[in-house]
Amino acid sequence: MQKLTRQDLYDILYGCTILGTGGGGKLEKGISLIDRALEAGKEFVLADLNEVPDDALIACPYYCGSISPITPDQEAKYAALPRIDEEPALRAFRILEEYRGEKFYGAISTELGGSNTAVAFYVAAMMGIYIIDADPAGRSVPELQHSTFFINKLPITPMAVANEFGDTVIVKDVVDDFRAEALVRAMAVASKNHVGVADHLATAKELRNAVIPGAITYALKIGRAYREAKEKNLDLAKEIAKVGNGYVIFRGIIKDLKWEDKDGFTIGDTYIKGDREFYGSDYRIWFKNENIISWRDGKIDVTVPDLICMIADDTKQPVTNPNFEPGLRVSVIGLPAPKEWRTEEGLKVFGPKYFGFDIEYRPIETMF
Repeated sequence: MQKLTRQDLYDILYGCTILGTGGGGKLEKGISLIDRALEAGKEFVLADLNEVPDDALIACPYYCGSISPITPDQEAKYAALPRIDEEPALRAFRILEEYRGEKFYGAISTELGGSNTAVAFYVAAMMGIYIIDADPAGRSVPELQHSTFFINKLPITPMAVANEFGDTVIVKDVVDDFRAEALVRAMAVASKNHVGVADHLATAKELRNAVIPGAITYALKIGRAYREAKEKNLDLAKEIAKVGNGYVIFRGIIKDLKWEDKDGFTIGDTYIKGDREFYGSDYRIWFKNENIISWRDGKIDVTVPDLICMIADDTKQPVTNPNFEPGLRVSVIGLPAPKEWRTEEGLKVFGPKYFGFDIEYRPIETMF
């Protein structure tokens, strides 16, 4: 067990934002949740999954919805509805615990992202339970079935869903994870593109073979390297790539950004004009919430499940979609995916073909 300091928590969230590949929610939201819990006198205690009793119950709290900004018209649509004081993900977690009728031992994050990882941390702190040092994605992912829970056949139900207006739902049974994605996404679309969810209730014994162990410690390692490089005025992208066994795959200036909110997802393209050692080249990244696939000079470059991450060179901040403007100078980092995604089952649900691209996945280390 490890009690996390404020610096540890911030390093983890910055690491998660980098590993979030453009998604995973806003870092500012994550920091605010951590600060709120600390100010309330709560503690954050990280537990290795191997330290947890076999029969301990663990659930996965997170937010689901589009990452697009809310328009004034959308705000007006919900203006007359009441608001609850409790974070919807915490409300969903409490409801799931009440439904089960047993005290939960810990919370596990649904993905690595500046906000969604913080949600699991916040829920654990507020409930006085442990944060589990594991994760079912090892990065951020756009859909519920993009999960090692899914490829290892861990049931997603029962699941609880709550929104900021006080609406709550328990989904006792569901056909499969694809159907769960459709149901939760529909509720998000009807809830200002934002709902809290708690699912994948399981014992520690069941989780050990269904998740990526040590994922939070890995995020801490990335975040700490990022902070130390920033303090020493080193090349951030190069240092992150070194610690993550990855590569600096492009540098340039964003020349265009095109995106839309579609069916509860933020979908679009980022276009980058190369500079420095990449002068004369162009880069394109297609994202569905997260960065999914990239092209250099019109040829396929890096694809899921490997990670495509961006750092703003001038502000020295991780870049999330679609929260940036043309003219931003960036470095693009490619990191290898966790081994769980590189299996036949992993690639079937989270490889380039799943997203409609008729190409074979090539591990990033074979290309650089």
